[in-house]
Amino acid sequence: MKEEQETDAFLVTPACNERHLWELEPNRKQLLSQNSAEAENQVQEGSRTGDPGSCRDEDLRLNETSPQARGLSDDVDHQNQLGEQKKPFLCLTCGKTFSVKHNLFVHMRTHTGEKPFSCQTCGKSFNYKSVLITHTRTHTGEKPFSCQTCGKSFNKKNYLIRHMRTHSGEKPFSCQSCGKSYSDGQSFKSHMTSHTGEKPFSCETCGKSYSEKKSLKYHMRSHTGERPFSCQTCGKGFSQKFDLIRHMKTHTGEKPFSCQTCGKSFNQKFDLIRHTRTHTGEKPFSCQTCGKTYSDRKSFKNHMTTH
Repeated sequence: MKEEQETDAFLVTPACNERHLWELEPNRKQLLSQNSAEAENQVQEGSRTGDPGSCRDEDLRLNETSPQARGLSDDVDHQNQLGEQKKPFLCLTCGKTFSVKHNLFVHMRTHTGEKPFSCQTCGKSFNYKSVLITHTRTHTGEKPFSCQTCGKSFNKKNYLIRHMRTHSGEKPFSCQSCGKSYSDGQSFKSHMTSHTGEKPFSCETCGKSYSEKKSLKYHMRSHTGERPFSCQTCGKGFSQKFDLIRHMKTHTGEKPFSCQTCGKSFNQKFDLIRHTRTHTGEKPFSCQTCGKTYSDRKSFKNHMTTH
């Protein structure tokens, strides 16, 4: 008779067991928060009262004895140690998951092309409000992020962070293939394509391909004739902001980049790099067909047309 009572006291009915396996996932933290001493006392109390059908008792027994529960508890402990966060919201288009439903909602705009935030000045639209706020600063000239070292200001915080590395010399992005390091992620991504040769962004007009979406965007202006960057001094327009900045120095006469060997100054860092090769004899651009080498990319490209 005693053996029968003990068997009944620890019996888990199939119906309740099935329910607990279904509820176990969303109640992980509740299972872990159960005090083991309290659970043991309540199991013993259930045994004395002889209530084998109690789902409450079975909850506790499952927590104490079930291999699934123990394994799940270990898994939750492991996740908590790693600081991982559940991401229950799934994008059915690309499979990306999110911890907050709103983030999934915003992400879907990358698939639908929806751009609900419009600039009141130029009419350009954006899929994120934060991007619109940053864009409006190109009209207002606002640059709220200032470098404490040199005083230079920026309209985006990440531009300031990237700029600060010019003072600290930090280059946190390292190529695992060749060991070359970069101060910003964009330059690092561009470099990585030199190893893979991947160019996923193609021009629908001429078929030319690029490794970066930004480069394709700039290229498209060669077809449309768009020149959104204008010089306030002479009115000349440019397709890229970089070209405008370089052009502005022709008005100011600024030449901040000086050669340490001969003292010659340049208005662009690239021009200085190309110039220093006249002293070092370096010719990094090599033709794979005939082996001829060049100190600058432009001369190399001109040579390649001969093949």
